[in-house]
Amino acid sequence: MQLSNETRAEVLTHALPYIQKYRNKIIVVKYGGNAMISEELKDAVIGDLILLSIIGIKVVLVHGGGPEINEMLKKTGKKSEFIDGLRVTDKESVEIVQMVLAGKINKNIVNQIQSKGGKAVGLCGIDAHMIKAKKLDDVHGYVGEITEINTDLISDLIEKDYIPVISTIGYDDDNNSYNINADTAAAYIAGALKAESLINMTDIPGLLKDKNDPSTLIKKLYVSDAPELMHEGVISGGMIPKIKCCTEAIRMGVKKVFIIDGRIPHAILIETLTDEGIGTMFVE
Repeated sequence: MQLSNETRAEVLTHALPYIQKYRNKIIVVKYGGNAMISEELKDAVIGDLILLSIIGIKVVLVHGGGPEINEMLKKTGKKSEFIDGLRVTDKESVEIVQMVLAGKINKNIVNQIQSKGGKAVGLCGIDAHMIKAKKLDDVHGYVGEITEINTDLISDLIEKDYIPVISTIGYDDDNNSYNINADTAAAYIAGALKAESLINMTDIPGLLKDKNDPSTLIKKLYVSDAPELMHEGVISGGMIPKIKCCTEAIRMGVKKVFIIDGRIPHAILIETLTDEGIGTMFVE
């Protein structure tokens, strides 16, 4: 669609207050779901991140990679099993997860950002002892529970206008690696950075009163109301851990947390630089 010069000028004028509001502030984006699979959506996400970075917003990208991990495990004859939404990860599987997340996926994202004129550095939670963890429990194997976040390297990079691209592999003092849930890692990283906002990209419009009716989108939610919505069943199933991550990020000092539909092109810009936004906003 071709826009007239007048329309383009109007769009930029409306975006100006938001650019001023977020300039020199930190935004953490959790990248996952269909937006990592569709080439069109990949291009839109990368373009959004570069634009935000160029206008002076400090962007940190935390990514998952479930489908590619599933594919690699299948190739090696291993079955993907999930309990309470978390991947059961034995010693061999965590090595595969680390290879796929910190290797292939991470470096592909970095390459995509740089090929479009952005500046990015690929990291995993082991680098600079960023994500320290311990074993969550014996049932999930090498799935980690975060015990400490070190943001020194992230802070150094964003001060130099790089976009840190972080894969969620944790470590412990015994040289073990852990598979860390990306939603959880993004929340903890955003909290440790005292980010202005955390944006969670998903394959749903946001939190719905009726999960089968997109028109029932809850646009704003106070974290104190979340337990009641869980009790009522509005928040259920796979949404429970996502909502818990959102509320935890707010409690750790993040100003606003969003769940947005990553299937919509340029969803990040719509949520960040417009009046209405498109998803659910969590606030204290």
